[in-house]
Amino acid sequence: MGGGAEVHLHEILRRLVDRGHEVTWLACTYPGAADEEIGEDGIRYRRRGHWAFSNFNVIPLMRDELSKRSYDVVLEDINKVPFYAPLFTRLPVLAVIPHLFGRTVFRETNAAFATYVWLSEVPLSSVYRRSMFMAISDSTRDDLVRRGVKRDKIEVVHCGMDHERYQLDDPPTRGTAPRIVHLGRLRRYKSVDVVLRALARIREVFPDAELDVIGDGPDRLRLIELAKELGLESAAHFHGHVPRQEIVETLYRSHLFLNPSPKEGWGLTVIEANECGVPVVASRRPGLVDSVREGETGLLADYGDDADFAAKALQLLTDPPQWRAMSENAIRWARSFSWDDAALATEDMLERARR
Repeated sequence: MGGGAEVHLHEILRRLVDRGHEVTWLACTYPGAADEEIGEDGIRYRRRGHWAFSNFNVIPLMRDELSKRSYDVVLEDINKVPFYAPLFTRLPVLAVIPHLFGRTVFRETNAAFATYVWLSEVPLSSVYRRSMFMAISDSTRDDLVRRGVKRDKIEVVHCGMDHERYQLDDPPTRGTAPRIVHLGRLRRYKSVDVVLRALARIREVFPDAELDVIGDGPDRLRLIELAKELGLESAAHFHGHVPRQEIVETLYRSHLFLNPSPKEGWGLTVIEANECGVPVVASRRPGLVDSVREGETGLLADYGDDADFAAKALQLLTDPPQWRAMSENAIRWARSFSWDDAALATEDMLERARR
């Protein structure tokens, strides 16, 4: 499974299968994947083409699928670039939107491709004018409204949590030296360099502070080089992709989770950290202002400001009573989210969409 958006979709769809619905997932392929199969989750998968061209591969695949089988509704996951399903089918479309790139795409890629992505989002309100939208946060809903989507067409359904995977009977013990963690894809627009620069400042107060970076991506080598430039070779540990159990154990050993992203749909990794009792310092930006309860489960910092990130981190690291209170609040906040609730809400929207 991919990032948070893919986890979100999978957790909901497999529960819909359990509730008796037939689900076919159309997606790009990858090495070793079958063109068509029914997974252990009960979802039927059809795959075609490379991920970089998914918008040109999935729509023909959808039209082929709809010509062979009868369906009631199309659920389109608009994860950055729309497929514009309403232009290619008369079936009702429920658009699921983690978040849209907007101008943040220009931080990630070259101007030509960024312009393509940005322009692809412009006609959203007109193409999907008859569709319902499922947003995963208030921030995403508000973004859609600003783009011209009618508010009464949008419902917010928060992500859930797989609590059993994050609740350990005998969790690892946190050491006395501050341990900071970042979890997510290593892409330039995610601004993970802010975490490294903040760590350098934190180590001026706590020389033994260390950082675990879990995840991989095209920005990895640049970040490793930056860590060397900052003198953090022995303090910043780049783990790449690791098994879920190792992620959970790392979170339990951590004191703080830093998320410097300029924009998230919700911030599923924030809730994952909270589930393990880890307070968060994150950018005061869309999505993160929804998943972080400022002053209760973490603190918000100015986007791109490593000095502010370091100051907020030090505020918690130098105040154990405040840290403990936030840790307890974080656990309660994370445990309030349920994938079963998210699936039921999605099922209700699908039923209403097809009427």
